[in-house]
Amino acid sequence: MTDNDQPAGPRSRVERKRNALRLLENEPDLWAATADAAGVPTLMPLTYLWDGGAVWLSTRPTNPTGANLAASGAVRLCLGTTRDVVHIEGTATAFTADALPDGVGDAFAAKGGWDPRKDPDRYDFYRVALDQLRAWGTVPELKGRLLMKDGRWLV
Repeated sequence: MTDNDQPAGPRSRVERKRNALRLLENEPDLWAATADAAGVPTLMPLTYLWDGGAVWLSTRPTNPTGANLAASGAVRLCLGTTRDVVHIEGTATAFTADALPDGVGDAFAAKGGWDPRKDPDRYDFYRVALDQLRAWGTVPELKGRLLMKDGRWLV
């Protein structure tokens, strides 16, 4: 390891996948990037839930992020640090709180320590299906950073 806790050389794709899954499971928040129909971008930090196959987000449907997710479904998510990046391109499906699949709301609340269903303002949920996932640390890991394509793991 180097002084910044990065391996001296590039990690294998298997190691990067294992790390990406660890981050998805354990990080408290991520960055969500969306854009409106005119292409105006929005970048917001959001609490999330990884259910082992998809990422669940929650925000008010009137917020730019919620409106963009409901309109197009296109989203990019990032978590980790600038030297340990997990970058996801996904497609979101909107759910009202009363239409959530069993267990999602409770799991979301348990992980994040906050239950959007109990907020006085309306919060919707968004299930993000992963289309692509890239993971890399520094420049030597840029090659081979694509670990998932079309929703299927490549490693």
